[in-house]
Amino acid sequence: MGSNDAVQIMDSKKRYAAGVLKYAQMGYWDADYMPKETDVLALFRITPQEGVDPIEAAAAVAGESSTATWTVVWTDRLTACDMYRAKAYRVDPVPNSPGQYFCWVAYDLSLFEEGSIANVTASIIGNVFSFKPLKAARLEDMKFPVAYIKTFLGPPTGIIVERERLDKFGRPLLGATTKPKLGLSGRNYGRVVYEGLKGGLDFMKDDENINSQPFMHWRDRFLFVMEAVNRATAATGEVKGHYLNVTAGTMEEMYRRAEFAKELGSIVVMVDLVVGWTAIQSMSYWCRQNDMMLHMHRAGHGTYTRQKSHGVSFRVIAKWLRMAGVDHLHTGTAVGKLEGDPMTVQGYYNICRDTHTKMDLPRGIFFDQDWGGLRKVMPVASGGIHAGQMHQLLDLFGDDVVLQFGGGTIGHPMGIQAGAVANRVALEAMVLARNEGRDIKNEGPDILRGAAKWCQPLQAALDTWGDISFNYASTDTSDFVPTASVA
Repeated sequence: MGSNDAVQIMDSKKRYAAGVLKYAQMGYWDADYMPKETDVLALFRITPQEGVDPIEAAAAVAGESSTATWTVVWTDRLTACDMYRAKAYRVDPVPNSPGQYFCWVAYDLSLFEEGSIANVTASIIGNVFSFKPLKAARLEDMKFPVAYIKTFLGPPTGIIVERERLDKFGRPLLGATTKPKLGLSGRNYGRVVYEGLKGGLDFMKDDENINSQPFMHWRDRFLFVMEAVNRATAATGEVKGHYLNVTAGTMEEMYRRAEFAKELGSIVVMVDLVVGWTAIQSMSYWCRQNDMMLHMHRAGHGTYTRQKSHGVSFRVIAKWLRMAGVDHLHTGTAVGKLEGDPMTVQGYYNICRDTHTKMDLPRGIFFDQDWGGLRKVMPVASGGIHAGQMHQLLDLFGDDVVLQFGGGTIGHPMGIQAGAVANRVALEAMVLARNEGRDIKNEGPDILRGAAKWCQPLQAALDTWGDISFNYASTDTSDFVPTASVA
């Protein structure tokens, strides 16, 4: 593929002659291939270099993510080589994106180790993204056969059991990130947690980069935080929690911190995406064995999910994380400070919560996915949201979501507890209006103003943040283009 002098072998008997052969000729392109129910499917967005044929580029993607190398190797004949070759079977131009193509690739199930996301990622995104004949490549979506899904344990707790343990039903859960996330002493950190939980939140949380720094050792944080959780639980009569971040430099240290969290009575621990797939699956297994929930902060994902032309779509990360086994996953807010087109973000939520995800091109979902009874993940909306957006959040995401207002709780002019009260009142007023059949999407501001008449903290929140929005164009939107209907 990389040489104009590539051997053009047309005689099948000479398929294994020494030399350079085009990937399509080596068997990595098959326009007539019909994927099997047991195949793993991947959809790539590719941008070939000038002069590189899209079909040959698609075949190269299939080859380099399965069995191929740059030249013919006779050792293929020591294997069931045709079965082990991935097959690119469809190439379409990307709408409104000249030079870019969607290519569909099928992989035989036997290419993958059971229950290992590390193996999936090493295979699908291992080498191919550095391939010179491609200017850029992005993994847009994947489909896993139920036979493979069933080799994963999935979330240790799941939405249904989480709600039963918390005894909280019929509404979203409320959370907040402790702010400032760095610099507080253990005692002051615990004070913030107590105020938020006492005011009506269900959870408080550590943020991605609070681990065990000189200003606050992790044991001090855990001790003061769990004192705050227990005091708030006693004061309110509700089950409360705090996501204790056990992310650390080694797996052994992560286990040690998680064990201490359990000893203190925590119901949940947290890890960052940056710990890696093996560590995530190991912590998920530990949580399953110890009746703990696992909160996943997607720290670092934007470095490879945000740009449309190169990287990995977050919808794929969400699928991998559901299989790997997390109970909570930050999946975007659509209306907050972080990247996220509303339709695309809804697609991420559906992946977390569906029993069977249907192809939904406007939301960026290219494949049906049967989840094979795998437990559901609770999506988390976090990042630049406030009480004045409650109607939008409830309309977009429904009940099975954690709504986390960090600055929108802790920055309240009347204090942290008042900020939590404002959020709880806004939520319950909006859920009641929704249940009464009101059009919360359009009537939401009026509903909030009505509730604020008898809740001073909510009125202060609306006065402070009511006009704040983050209306920037999303970089990652669906490429779906509707076609005109034929009369």
